[in-house]
Amino acid sequence: MIFRQKRAPVSARREVRISNKLGLHARPAAHFVKHVRTFRSEIWFVTTDGRYSASSLIDVLRANLDCGATATLEAHGVDAEEAVGTTTKVARRIAQVRRILTQRPRDEDSAV
Repeated sequence: MIFRQKRAPVSARREVRISNKLGLHARPAAHFVKHVRTFRSEIWFVTTDGRYSASSLIDVLRANLDCGATATLEAHGVDAEEAVGTTTKVARRIAQVRRILTQRPRDEDSAV
């Protein structure tokens, strides 16, 4: 039987800018929290107003991250570096999906 070698907990942080036109409101926040909960590390948003758990939908909404807001994404645990990298990508992808959905081509042949 092979036992995994225990990894030491590490800390990681990265600055994140919210570029979604509507900010991190309920639906994208829920999507973000879903991804955060896949990691073993503790992950937080740190803003000028305080520190908010990124694994809690209520805390993410309380962080009040509007469009253009910046926050530091902090993680502490065995997979902290991976968690910060992946969650940063998820935050960027949320803004890209919003842009794609708002740029729907108009169908000129349809009757309204």
